[in-house]
Amino acid sequence: MRNYVHMFREYPRTTILWSMLFVSTSVIAGTNPIPAENQAVAASKVQQQSKKVTISGVVTDAKGESIIGASIADKNNPRVGTITNMNGEYILTVAENTELTISYIGYNTITIKVVPGKTKYDIKLEESSHELDEVVVVGYGVQKKESLTGAMATLKQEKLADITTPNVENMLNGKISGVYVAPGSSQPGSNGAVQIRGRATLSGSTSPLWVIDGVIVGEDPGVLNPSDIETLTVLKDAASTAIFGSQGANGVIVVTTKAGKVEKMTVNASVKLGISRLTTGNMKMMNGAELYDYYASFPNQEDITFSRYNSDLRNADFSWWDLASQSGFTQDYNISLSGGNEKIRSYFSLGYYDESGAVKGYDYTRYSFRYRTIYQPVKWLTIKPNVSGSMIDTYDAQYDVTSMYTMFPWDSPYDEEGNLVPDRYSGWVDSSDTNYLNALANGDHTDYKTYEFSGNFDFDIKFTDWLTFTSVNSYRYRGYYYSQYTDPNTDSASGVQGRVSEYQSNSTRLYTNQYLTFNKLFGKHSVQALLAYEFLSTRDKAISATGTGLISGVGVLDATSTPEAVGGSLTEWAKQSYFMKANYAYDGKYLAEASIRRDGASNFGANNKYGNFFSISAGWNIHQESWFNAPWVDMLKLRASYGSVGNIPYARYP
Repeated sequence: MRNYVHMFREYPRTTILWSMLFVSTSVIAGTNPIPAENQAVAASKVQQQSKKVTISGVVTDAKGESIIGASIADKNNPRVGTITNMNGEYILTVAENTELTISYIGYNTITIKVVPGKTKYDIKLEESSHELDEVVVVGYGVQKKESLTGAMATLKQEKLADITTPNVENMLNGKISGVYVAPGSSQPGSNGAVQIRGRATLSGSTSPLWVIDGVIVGEDPGVLNPSDIETLTVLKDAASTAIFGSQGANGVIVVTTKAGKVEKMTVNASVKLGISRLTTGNMKMMNGAELYDYYASFPNQEDITFSRYNSDLRNADFSWWDLASQSGFTQDYNISLSGGNEKIRSYFSLGYYDESGAVKGYDYTRYSFRYRTIYQPVKWLTIKPNVSGSMIDTYDAQYDVTSMYTMFPWDSPYDEEGNLVPDRYSGWVDSSDTNYLNALANGDHTDYKTYEFSGNFDFDIKFTDWLTFTSVNSYRYRGYYYSQYTDPNTDSASGVQGRVSEYQSNSTRLYTNQYLTFNKLFGKHSVQALLAYEFLSTRDKAISATGTGLISGVGVLDATSTPEAVGGSLTEWAKQSYFMKANYAYDGKYLAEASIRRDGASNFGANNKYGNFFSISAGWNIHQESWFNAPWVDMLKLRASYGSVGNIPYARYP
């Protein structure tokens, strides 16, 4: 509503009143009869002006990118209007020959005239000197930023592009207040643990809920290429997350991926290269002389019982740190194709990421693709298929990190001829240690592979310019494979003549969400409402096996002579929900929002199969008041909220 108010503020109040009086006077004073032929002409003109026509189009910026939430309104009748959807599209029924105003905060307002015989109006807005984002993606739709009554923050793609990482979680570090990303293991491909506004449970999961392109994907975003992200919104408080019910207690992260634009085919390519090095921080490692002098300072020298302990150790200095560390190298290549017209727009991307760790012997590789199309065969129907896939291949023959800190610099893994010394070597000062390089030389390693595929078939049916039905339907598959080989000559498996372990899991996730969206302007009143049904089911099946007794170099489970362990599991889970949400705004100043959701899950207690969750909130845009005069303030809002959210049990069969 703010844009419509601005439209009237451009004219002095006295001018509007004078115009109204002038029109009224003309009508009252018109006592002279109008000739019959003139009456016929006038009636014909009135009939032509009142003829209704349905127009549509796409609102874009100077770069051709769709603008979400741009306002399109009848200049002379602001009650007739609409806003663009997530693809920048709009449909509006107006009278022919009327004038429309198109506006969006941060862009110059323009006016166009609806001419007879034309129904397609694609509009390009130019940025103004004052830029302020107006619309953000929230749970189940979009909403004007000024009308928000909950706590949330949005990051656009350019804010996420300043870090090279294969994981989306790491990109949030230090970007949003109230969001903490605990560091991972620092191995290539490792991801941090995200917490929003601290811990919300003592014993349950603290991970937020991830929603990608309208689909609930769980407590992690999966193998999502960060280069495919358009926007990322973090929902923090109950007013924002209560609409997600039993899964909203730890906050919600809503991701929107890139889509095609109305433009000629555009090819974008990016190459990122990086080098990483290990650092000891404030902890410095002692060399051989420093360590000997340290031991020599002990008053109880008689208690030092090393097999070899004399001043010659000051000249023995082997760096286990330098042995295991290297300059890690990162490569990130991405290419995308985007383009289309008013009827069909597509986006396709390919990604390749490879990282060799700063500790030798660990390599992470990811391949990914994404294809997304928006097809509008008729004005009232929009079809939105979305397909993505990825594969992660990890090879782990990593040098031992613990030994970098615990092995004596007096002990070398090599003899004078450069050969590896055996485990528990008698020539070492600490002869109880093993030489982990022997295990690597024997070929000990672990392979990890992850395959992920996701397919969406979504569509919108626009009944009117204020009522839309949306259907979101998704299938998601994830396969995880693990294989570990331990050679018979390796110390840890020498007693069983070698070991081979394999693990495999397959997960499927079915999701559907059907909802009606109401979006209507009544003069200074703006009403948005949502009524929805949602269903989610998961199925996880896993199997593992370990065998011992094998010939060196043959890392196949069939080649083992003795089965050591066999295991497997099958887990199924389902949840269905009914929910509704309503937003109200008056004159862009006074805001109210309410939501209620009813969740039922297979792992809820027998006497409590369903739970209810709700939220109420209100806001006051103080900067919109006529008496507020602080040009240096872009937005000043007072808001309050109260709601209930849940943390669904982690155990599927409690």
